[in-house]
Amino acid sequence: MIKLKPFRAVRPPKEYAEEIASRPYDVLSSAEARQEAGEKSLLHITKPEINFMPTAYEYASVTYDSGKKCFLQWIDKGWLFQDETEKYYIYAQTMDGRTQYGLTACASAEDYESGKIKKHELTREDKEKDRTRHVNEQNANIEPVFLSYPDVEEMNELVASIVETQSAEYDFTSGDGVRHQFWIVDSPEHIERITRIFENVPALYIADGHHRTAAAAAVAKSRRLENPNHRGDEEYNWFMAVIFPESHLRIFDYNRLVKDLNGLSAEQFLDRLNENFTVEKQSSSNPYKPSALHNFSMYLAGSWYSLTAKKGTYNDADPVGGLDVTVLSDLVLGKILDITDLRTSKRIDFVGGIRGLDILGKRVDSKEMAVAFALYPVSMRQLINIADAGEIMPPKTTWFEPKLRSGLAIHLLVDNFKQLFTFNPFNPFFLK
Repeated sequence: MIKLKPFRAVRPPKEYAEEIASRPYDVLSSAEARQEAGEKSLLHITKPEINFMPTAYEYASVTYDSGKKCFLQWIDKGWLFQDETEKYYIYAQTMDGRTQYGLTACASAEDYESGKIKKHELTREDKEKDRTRHVNEQNANIEPVFLSYPDVEEMNELVASIVETQSAEYDFTSGDGVRHQFWIVDSPEHIERITRIFENVPALYIADGHHRTAAAAAVAKSRRLENPNHRGDEEYNWFMAVIFPESHLRIFDYNRLVKDLNGLSAEQFLDRLNENFTVEKQSSSNPYKPSALHNFSMYLAGSWYSLTAKKGTYNDADPVGGLDVTVLSDLVLGKILDITDLRTSKRIDFVGGIRGLDILGKRVDSKEMAVAFALYPVSMRQLINIADAGEIMPPKTTWFEPKLRSGLAIHLLVDNFKQLFTFNPFNPFFLK
């Protein structure tokens, strides 16, 4: 049984939604965020180092303080307000003619701790600590976690009914061409029905946002231990998520580039590949795109190749061993190129498939990289099978698009946004 609840979102008035909404903090470098952020952008809150000179240390106390100050300013200026009652929200994204509909709700930190909200990636301690501090400093989940669940027809039908009969509160197209729509679900009947539907969902799956989920759970645990009057219904026991049915989501390939051939010539490298792959050089200069699982694309020395792993070199009965990222790591990156730790190696880089395959060829042709590999995308079913088995995917396996826009809803860890403001007459952000 999954526990969800509606919440009183802090969100922008209609006229400010597009200006405030931003890409997630972890898909932009500080330099990119600094260039992208307008006056009202949520990036001033989620990546507060951009409020300082480029040399500023992003983990300094003054940086976190700046993010909190901006959050309070956004509220004080009327750029953000809080709904008066608890609601659910529907968030739709349309890209390339496909629309995915997600439920914006509060998920239970307890469900994450008990394993009902399942993960498929490891977290990095430094990033987890950063997001934990950010949540504590803001007293809020500023950005949502991206979750998924196996389709429930009743939920799909309910969402379809709501979006067909109600006008969207927000409706805009971001600079990347993605349309964002946001509906308010405030009918008591709909709220009760949604909560009941998810009580029969056995598990949720983290698609993107492992560090944010771990941080939310860490904050909930620490506040629970620090509160002698803990009841279990406090807002800190919940975290904000957008939850999509499995069939709506699309995972893009996550491709690899390597800086050198580990001392081999191109001819020697091809000879080594022939041991475990059927290697076919492509006559066309156009990028070759993998056509199925265990088929890879490679760009080397000005030419595109198809690599197909030979039978017996992989194990499809193993949820992780059958992944193409595992096959490539075992048979090429580790065995031939001596790259054994994808998390720490400086010889490898990763590019999301949303950027296309041309970028791979360009980086090899420029001599920045020696070889590039494109992979067939992982499916949502593979992700769910791995999470159900309690296994962990290799690093840089999944790339979801479109990315959620942050800022359309914020969840407070306190009951009322006025509690965010220090009771101090000298505090310019104190709301009287």
